[in-house]
Amino acid sequence: MRVYYSSAALIIAWFAVLGCIQAVTLEVKEGNSTCIKAELSASFSVTYNTSSSTRTVQFPLPDSTTVDTASSSCGTEESSPWLVAVFGPGHALGLSFSTNGSLYSVANLTLQYNLSDTSTFPDANSSGVITVVSASVGISATINTTYHCVSPSTFVVGGATVTFSDMRLEAYMPGNELSPTESICMEDPTSSTAPPTTAGTTTTAAPAPTPPGTPERGTYFVNKGNGTQCLLAQMGLQLNFTYFSHSQNKTVQELLNLTPNLTTSSGSCEASSASLVLTQEQITTLNFTFTLNSTSKKYHLSGITLLADRADATAPISASNSSLDYLRSTLGRSYMCNAEQTLAVVPSFSLNTFRLQVQPFQVTTDQFDTAEECQMDQDLMLIPIIVGAALAGLVLIVLIAYLIGRKRSHAGYQTI
Repeated sequence: MRVYYSSAALIIAWFAVLGCIQAVTLEVKEGNSTCIKAELSASFSVTYNTSSSTRTVQFPLPDSTTVDTASSSCGTEESSPWLVAVFGPGHALGLSFSTNGSLYSVANLTLQYNLSDTSTFPDANSSGVITVVSASVGISATINTTYHCVSPSTFVVGGATVTFSDMRLEAYMPGNELSPTESICMEDPTSSTAPPTTAGTTTTAAPAPTPPGTPERGTYFVNKGNGTQCLLAQMGLQLNFTYFSHSQNKTVQELLNLTPNLTTSSGSCEASSASLVLTQEQITTLNFTFTLNSTSKKYHLSGITLLADRADATAPISASNSSLDYLRSTLGRSYMCNAEQTLAVVPSFSLNTFRLQVQPFQVTTDQFDTAEECQMDQDLMLIPIIVGAALAGLVLIVLIAYLIGRKRSHAGYQTI
């Protein structure tokens, strides 16, 4: 019973914290020009050690938060743009940005908290500033649009979590104000208000779209600065997403194949992370993030981000998830899966892959290294073996039964 009341009290306290969160406006300038602007509400949950156990505290981003002008920057050719917000005695929240020309995204989310702040971290058994970083959090938008997400979005950063809500931000800004054109995150529901109708007006339902069939397999790669390839991928890709159709006045589902000869690839390769960005006709952008565990020597697909413009959609389609665990393989080997796979990203978006092979780390030539096959391919290989063994066993049983029957029939006769 005490556990129940303690849990209830914690939940009530957490919602009380969320209820008092206020949005803050943060701006990074270079001279009189604004390059990054954010209007957001944020809350933090941090677990820390006390002398006898661990404790978790929740606290909001206060409205007294300011931009650290010494650490914030609009970026240069050699460095990324940074927005660093400071609050309280030694706490800070940092966002760094990157772009591929058509898309900008939050490349790193950094949280700095000061355990010496006894009002926030009572009974901490250590003091000093702790800094935790999370890469590729999945916040992305088309250049010259504002990223807008009303729904709460929670990101794990080391031993802490950061939750954004009612978030509007833009980087690489052409002007001093947020763009009126918005990239809406997939988590936000779209308006379903029906347009006004007049007497005598008839509405004809649009015909159901024809399924696109199996997508063509494309070859994609990422180059290092010296021109050598550092990431290889071959796969057929099919996007499965839902959005609110303006003409049909309802939420519709669409299957869209990525066409290789209309798609360009770019990305980056780091020691423990790699990204592959596929852009089809500047309309659809698909971003894959791979993460390497240097201890286990295993890598996996940890994040997928989609940005798409549909002529019939009420807003640009945006979906992302940075907590995935797909395509797991060993460093120095490629991952291969010929069978169709469905990679669930968010409830309104999934990705179907066909004849996939990828190697995001330790690429030494322009060829894939030895492949580790997915479980579905292994199961498909086992099926003919099992069927063959079953047929062989059946033939053997029939043969034994025949020989036994023949022997018994001879035993009924006597020699004259």
